[in-house]
Amino acid sequence: MSRRCELTGKGPMSGNNVSHAKNRTRRRFLPNLNDVTLQSETLGRGVKLRISAAALRSVDHRGGLDAFLAKAKDDELSVNALKVKKEIKKAQVTA
Repeated sequence: MSRRCELTGKGPMSGNNVSHAKNRTRRRFLPNLNDVTLQSETLGRGVKLRISAAALRSVDHRGGLDAFLAKAKDDELSVNALKVKKEIKKAQVTA
């Protein structure tokens, strides 16, 4: 399982540990990923995703999963999130 947010595409970054003596060793900064179930109002069901804490705040700020996916760029979304986005669009067109 990759350490990448399914909604924002946020992944690991690299940097240095710097000691008091200014010795530098390489390290990784990992995103704060959480397994969450977000409710889709259009689909009427929950969707399990592995997203970062920042993405969870963004989803809440935009007004839910449906609104977030409507504005999200397709190249940042995972395959699973793209499937959900297409399902939501299809359900909105038929409704």
